[in-house]
Amino acid sequence: MVPVSRQALTESLAATGRLRAPARIELAAEVAGTVAQVLVREGQSVRAGDVLVALQDREARAALLQAQAAEREAAGRVQQLSGVSAPLAQQTVLQAQAGWQVAQREHGRVSELVEKGFFAPQRLDEAKRALGVAVSALTSAQLQAREGQEAELMLAQARWAQARAAVRLNQARLERLSIRSPVPGRVLSRGVEPGAMAQPGRVMLVLAEAGPMHIDLSIDERHVPMLRLGLSARAVADAYPDQPFEVLLCEIAPAIDADRGAIQVRLCPPQAISFLRPEMTVSAELVGARREAALVLPTALIREAEKSAPWVLVLRRGRAQRQSIELGLTGAGRSEILSGLSEGEQVIAPTQAVLAGERVRLGSPPPAAPAWSPPSFLR
Repeated sequence: MVPVSRQALTESLAATGRLRAPARIELAAEVAGTVAQVLVREGQSVRAGDVLVALQDREARAALLQAQAAEREAAGRVQQLSGVSAPLAQQTVLQAQAGWQVAQREHGRVSELVEKGFFAPQRLDEAKRALGVAVSALTSAQLQAREGQEAELMLAQARWAQARAAVRLNQARLERLSIRSPVPGRVLSRGVEPGAMAQPGRVMLVLAEAGPMHIDLSIDERHVPMLRLGLSARAVADAYPDQPFEVLLCEIAPAIDADRGAIQVRLCPPQAISFLRPEMTVSAELVGARREAALVLPTALIREAEKSAPWVLVLRRGRAQRQSIELGLTGAGRSEILSGLSEGEQVIAPTQAVLAGERVRLGSPPPAAPAWSPPSFLR
C-alpha cells in the first residue's frame, strides 16, 4: 500500500522520436540512361546546383550541335531575305517602271505618227501590245516586292523560331542527364555506381537539406490539452546520453491520427547543435504546469488511468473499497488527484490479489513513498 501525499508536481510528458533535417530529398533521373559519373559520397556537403550524378550524354550533345547548326542556317536565310533579296526585288520594280515609261512614250509617239500617216495602223497595235507587256511586268514586280517577299520573309522567320525552339529542347534534354542538387545539404545515402542503368523514379541519392534540424514525436491524444506552442522541453540523443539540450514545441498537427490515437508534434532546438545527425533517436520530456502542493499518487496505482473513469482500491475501515477519482496533472510516474482521495489514505497496488469489499490487514507499516528523482539527463 502507498499513502496519498502532498508533493510538488510538475506536469511532464516523455516521448521518443527522431531527428529530421528541414527536408529529406530523394533524387532520381528523369530519363533512362547509363551512369557515367557519381561525383559525391555519403556525408559529403553539397551546394545548390552542384552536379551529383552525370549520365552518358554523347547522343544528346550531337543532337544539340545539329540543332544549333540548323538555327544558324535559318538565321542566315532571314538575314539574306532582309539584306539581299529585298533590295533585289526593289531593283526589279525600278526596272519594270523604267520599261513601262519607255513603252508609254513609244506608244504616244507611234500614235502621233499614225495619225499623220507616217506609220501604218499595224505599228500602233504593236506599240499597244508592248505597253501592255510593260504594265504587266510592273504590276508583277510590285506584287513580288510587296507580298511575295513579305510572305517568304515570314516563312523564313517562322523556320528560324522553330530552329531556336529545337535548340532549347535539346539543351533541356542534355541538362536532364546531369542530376543536380536542388538545395544545399548533405548526402545521406548513395545507391548508384558508374556503369549502372538509371531508370526514371529509381532513387539514386538521398539528401538532407542544410539548416536547423527538428524532432518529430507522436503523442497520445490524451495529452493534447497539455500541448501548446512554445512549451519547453529537454531532449537527449541516445548516442549522447550525457549531453542534453533544450528544445521548444514549434508545431502541432491540426488533426489526430485516428489509426494510432496520437497527434504528431515537432520540437525545434533554438540553435544549431553540432553533434546531432539526421535520423538519430531522441528522447524528450515536455514540461508543462507545476503544482507546489498537489495531492499525489504514483500512476502505477491508478487503475484504468487511460480511460474516462479511473479508480483505485483504497483501504477504509479494514476493507478494500473501490473509489473513483479525478486526475489532474501528470508528471514522471506520478499523477495529481483532484477528487476522491484524502491525504494519508492508503491505496492498494494492483499487484496485490485483493478485490473490492475484501477485508484487508496490514502486516507491517508501509514504507514512505520515495521522492521522485529525475533521470540523469534531466538534472
